[in-house]
Amino acid sequence: MNVLAPVRRDRVIADLPPCFRKEAALHTRPAFHPTVASACQEQRTGTVGFKISKIIVDTFDKNYKATIGVDFEMERFEVLGVPFSLQLWDTAGQERFKCIASTYYRGAQAIVIVFDVNDVASLEHTRQWLADALKENDPSNVILFLVGSKKDLSTPAQYSLMEKDALKVAQEMQAEYWAVSSLTGENVRDFFFRVAALTFESSVLAELERSSA
Repeated sequence: MNVLAPVRRDRVIADLPPCFRKEAALHTRPAFHPTVASACQEQRTGTVGFKISKIIVDTFDKNYKATIGVDFEMERFEVLGVPFSLQLWDTAGQERFKCIASTYYRGAQAIVIVFDVNDVASLEHTRQWLADALKENDPSNVILFLVGSKKDLSTPAQYSLMEKDALKVAQEMQAEYWAVSSLTGENVRDFFFRVAALTFESSVLAELERSSA
């Protein structure tokens, strides 16, 4: 029998992490949904337990090195005292990986569309990447994130101009917007904690709705 190791202390989420920009956020509540908080506090057996959610991360990177265009990682969290695992499926945005990547889209609880804040074309392509991912998922059952990467390579003035366009795209998609830098680590931890928290919240609400039906 396999027993999972305890969740690391730096993966414990007790409060709802804030959004990046209120103009493009899934919601701006300062706390978890009261129903979710109550269910977790009561620790209802069979209602709130070990959870696994699948996240699709569609990344545009001209230098993507993956041989098949898909990378997988599992991240474990504890949210409101409940163990929670994220399956991260990182797919390449290039056309040559499109057929392969589409097979991994199905059954996602969240879709993260990543573009390069220094590349206007990559932002323009995000609509098509999202359309491809939604072919395999019900739009009403997934939460969406639009993420600008490589923020460290932009000057404040350049980023400000790009952000205006990115916020418009995020609002059109009904996605939450973030900007990060993998090189410096700026906003990376905050973003993934936000993804984990909102995906957990959505998953618990869906389970509670099914159990009461």
